Amino acid sequence: MRWYECAVRAASSGERRSRAPSNPYCFNRRSDRTYSRLTFPAADSIDESSVTGIPSVGVLFTVVYKADARTGPCLPLRPWWRVTSLSHLGRSQAQSPNASVPTSNVPPLVAIVTMAELDALDVIVLAVILLGTVAYLTKGKYWGVKKDPYTTPLPGSAAAKAGRTRNIVEKLEESGKNCIIFYGSQTGTAEDYASRLAKEGKSRFGLETMVADLEDYDYDNLDAVPSDKIVMFVLATYGEGEPTDNAVEFYEFITSENPDFSSGETEKPLKNLHYVAFGLGNNTYEHYNAMVRNVDKALQRLGASRIGEAGEGDDGAGTMEEDFLAWKEPMWEAVAKKMGLQEREAIYEPIFGIVERDDLTRDSPEVYLGEPNKMHLDGEPKGPFNAHNPYTAPIQKSYELFNSKDRNCLHMEIDISGSNLTYQTGDHIAIWPTNAGQEVDRFLNIFDLADKRHTVISVKPLEPTAKVPFPTPTTYDAIVRYHMEICAPVSRQFVATLAAFAPDDESRAELTKLGNDKDYFHSKVTTQYLNIARLLEIVSKGKKWSNVPFSALIEGITKLQPRYYSISSSSLEHPKLVSITAVVESQALPGREDPFKGVATNYLLALKEKQNGDASPSPYGLTYEITGPRNKYDGIHVPVHIRHSNFKLPSDPTRPIIMIGPGTGVAPFRGFIRERKKLAENGQTVGKSILFFGCRRSTEDFMYQKEWEEVKQVLGDKFELVTAFSREGSKKVYVQHRLKERSKEINALLDQKAFFYVCGDAANMAREVNATLAQILADERGISKSKAEEIVKQMRASNQYQEDVW
Repeated sequence: MRWYECAVRAASSGERRSRAPSNPYCFNRRSDRTYSRLTFPAADSIDESSVTGIPSVGVLFTVVYKADARTGPCLPLRPWWRVTSLSHLGRSQAQSPNASVPTSNVPPLVAIVTMAELDALDVIVLAVILLGTVAYLTKGKYWGVKKDPYTTPLPGSAAAKAGRTRNIVEKLEESGKNCIIFYGSQTGTAEDYASRLAKEGKSRFGLETMVADLEDYDYDNLDAVPSDKIVMFVLATYGEGEPTDNAVEFYEFITSENPDFSSGETEKPLKNLHYVAFGLGNNTYEHYNAMVRNVDKALQRLGASRIGEAGEGDDGAGTMEEDFLAWKEPMWEAVAKKMGLQEREAIYEPIFGIVERDDLTRDSPEVYLGEPNKMHLDGEPKGPFNAHNPYTAPIQKSYELFNSKDRNCLHMEIDISGSNLTYQTGDHIAIWPTNAGQEVDRFLNIFDLADKRHTVISVKPLEPTAKVPFPTPTTYDAIVRYHMEICAPVSRQFVATLAAFAPDDESRAELTKLGNDKDYFHSKVTTQYLNIARLLEIVSKGKKWSNVPFSALIEGITKLQPRYYSISSSSLEHPKLVSITAVVESQALPGREDPFKGVATNYLLALKEKQNGDASPSPYGLTYEITGPRNKYDGIHVPVHIRHSNFKLPSDPTRPIIMIGPGTGVAPFRGFIRERKKLAENGQTVGKSILFFGCRRSTEDFMYQKEWEEVKQVLGDKFELVTAFSREGSKKVYVQHRLKERSKEINALLDQKAFFYVCGDAANMAREVNATLAQILADERGISKSKAEEIVKQMRASNQYQEDVW
């Protein structure tokens, strides 16, 4: 990173950032892991005396230029500069966070600066006194503290990142690596695949591999990666063809028209780069695997050479794992041929070392019992609260929405007023769940760790680029309960690696068969939704798998991920109260004794039961550590953070909206409708809102029925609810059928530029609704089906048609 002392000058809004200090016009602001680029549009210069609201000569005003603006906002270089002249250039709404200039509607500034006449000795003396005072007051707290040599900070924390280079080439050289696997991951699957590729590359081919989070590095020196090294990209596509949160910066850089690389070359700057690519997508979305496809095109346009085919996994078809396994074998063959590698017999080499700590107990204050980071351990969690640092929020209210004996749907209101969290109507809230006690016990028992569950351990990386996925020292129980996705579907590749540690020959043979035969694995494991502990219990007939290294479990089982829910409240009505609407997942499966239970929703059900008077809730026989580590969740709290969404109401409240939300797909539309109700109560004019809601029966799962009646009283004919009860008649009726019945009205609303929203099931409902809308347009406008489909695509491209589907 380079900093330059210079004056700000104007540039046209079409210009891009420049590395040259002669063009310092762009400041950047980082918020929620997303960058906003702020440029200053050009305008005529005017005399200083005619400008109002600008500080007079002598007011402090920092002017800096940052050569590499991808790593954060600008910082002051010299705080003793003074403004001596100003000129008018037209103001951008946002400015550098360091500029001490009023934010009223006045022009942006071109500042010509000179050094203030200050006595250098005075400055030095003041600085020495200040530093000495700070050092004295902070000794023993912030410095001079004896550190536990086994302590591992949480990845993503400031402590974990301090001192790390963001230069890819430097990192490869200093760590002695010849293969780096970058991941762009939203739910952890892409990160898991990247880790598996790294382990396999090392064990089978002797590659010196490392796994890297895309947001931890800069990309302008990709052109300097030597040709004898390999760069792999494992990229998930999020939402409607968008990059995952940690891949936004990389995606914007690599797909820009002229990325600015370190060599300054513009003609095929990546000609020496050899890369591999795999994408994770869902074919129920229109922009299927857009991330890997667009990055692959960009890399080739820039001269890079891809090794093997660009793989694509399809979560929509339920074949993600098999797609990955089918892609990686020919990929490794191509890599071996290109790089001259020889395959060797794969052996397990641990990435992490496990040290049992006789000097600590679970009651030791420095031992993590499920706390996500040091601030939570110390009992002083502070913001910003995000995907690395949740806010432990009180649940203000929770109640049942269904009238059914065997199905549950929860309405829950979460209070975020004690935090700096904010949300907008249509956003998502992330719930950080814990695993059910029975599944924790099952896991610890099958791996012969039950008697050691509260033993304190430290986990240390055995090679410099590995990251421990949770803070330590901690206990076996805390890791399994709070940090491991122990109820997740089992990976066939992971099953194959565990065969070597089987308790007997029969178990080894069965696990080997399961690992090698995808059809056999599908029939025995996938269809039964077996997790790893349940599978191993069946395979070994209850014999314990004592030989499995705990390091292999850390490496092979993904980190427990937050679950995201559409917010069902309005930020205008309740800016600090977040509502969620969630069906509790419980699914009976042929051949399985007990139903498959969802992790997060059953945890929420237990919280709801506790809040409503059950001292020891055990919904469906499941128990949870509801009070959290060291009782920090007591009083009915849940760890959360907010994820911002593009699923939003039109900025003009008079625009009509059409909402399709069967089941819990109604959640964001409850927020939309309550927002319009609040606007109307405040005296604003709102457009027509029509909601298509579907469920089984009006007497069983008609969610928010009384609320809709209350809304109708306020909005009158500006609100209409259209229902589809699928099991009340001789024929099943769904929301798409009701939509078709309203063809003329829907077409008329679209002529008025109505926004069209769909939330819910992606595989069936969303596709049917899309097809039905195209048919409505074709019939009502007398155009061909293909022309109607093109109109729907244009609606999507302009955000007039929005989806929040899963």
